[in-house]
Amino acid sequence: MKQGFLSQYFDGIAFKRLSAVEVNVQRSNQHEFNGSKALRKLLGENTLNNYPVTFVWFGDENEGISEESSVTWYDARANHPTRTEWRLYFRNNHVSESAEVGDLLIVARRPNKEMYIIIVKADTTFENQLLWLFGVQNDIDFTFNFHFIGEENDPKIDFAVRYILEELGIEIEEPDSVQLDNILEPYFNKGFPPTKEFSLLARNSVTDVSSVENPDTALILWVEKEEKLFKRLERYLVQEKLDKGFSPTGDTDVEGFLKFSLSVHNRRKSRAGHSLENHIEEVFIQNNIYYSRGKITENRSRPDFLFPSIECYNSPSYPTGDLTMLGVKSTCKDRWRQVLSEAERIKNKHLFTLEPGISENQIFEMQANKLQLVLPKSLHETYNTAQQKWLMDLGSFISFVKERQKTYFASEF
Repeated sequence: MKQGFLSQYFDGIAFKRLSAVEVNVQRSNQHEFNGSKALRKLLGENTLNNYPVTFVWFGDENEGISEESSVTWYDARANHPTRTEWRLYFRNNHVSESAEVGDLLIVARRPNKEMYIIIVKADTTFENQLLWLFGVQNDIDFTFNFHFIGEENDPKIDFAVRYILEELGIEIEEPDSVQLDNILEPYFNKGFPPTKEFSLLARNSVTDVSSVENPDTALILWVEKEEKLFKRLERYLVQEKLDKGFSPTGDTDVEGFLKFSLSVHNRRKSRAGHSLENHIEEVFIQNNIYYSRGKITENRSRPDFLFPSIECYNSPSYPTGDLTMLGVKSTCKDRWRQVLSEAERIKNKHLFTLEPGISENQIFEMQANKLQLVLPKSLHETYNTAQQKWLMDLGSFISFVKERQKTYFASEF
């Protein structure tokens, strides 16, 4: 196990496709996975063990549930002098009830001996992300295979790895917590600053990177630093509130707790999108890009960025071919379709995202709708080879817009 690498969170996985006998209660009610060689490599063959486990299911792009439980790893023929028959038993739960034939099953062991049992619908974005995370490149069939996490198969906790682990509900340990606290000290008593101020705070704390020379790296570092700062400050403020409690008059204030919980959740969602837009805007400013942000077009839609300006967009005499639109969504899921109805003059649209490994089905649909995906260069490796040839990075998008800007400089606008 190495600090700052995937082996800090997982030390091995066994994976397969689910068969009919494992998911169809009309054919079987066993609630067990047979202990094949790969599963025995993961869990050993020493003695009966009960493991705490988190069951997680991911369906289509916005579907997901989790449930805490336990599993039993045992030898059904423990008393036989020569034979063994290992099995992994689990209780029925909402995750197992959601499984379908052909879904990806991952049994993952953590260094603290806790386990994750992850079931993912086939051909989805999260399936792509997990296979990339764990370095699974071979074809997956209905028999367990084993992958050890470590040595050559142990990616560093970068933005993409962090993103996927957090989707699984795993909290990332921050080795630079002292440095983060030093940056955040003025806000411990004041609370969260406005989003733009927080984004500026994050950028000012990142050194030795230029958004002109390397916009893709700069953006990722800015976003990542703000994410760390946000979660560190959120943890401090939430802990402070929990310490005060929700019983000011002796009776537990359930409504107060629910409102507080909802406010924390809403702040997370709102901040993510706005902070990404703030950092992208700063990249455009430093690269001398002309743009308009969040201006109203047809049907009262608000494209995130229009190039070179809303005035050019609204002028019938300005060449349509020199107009560009960029939508910004930190995660796509199925929300990417929202940008298709924005800025009707522009038929070929662009969308910036930070989501790794989007599924082939979603990519094909984007291409069919003339939507070009843009994302930082470091995230391209989470896509397959064919997808990478089509993707655009932020630096290339800036060059693309600058070329079109030449018309703007030569015009009277």
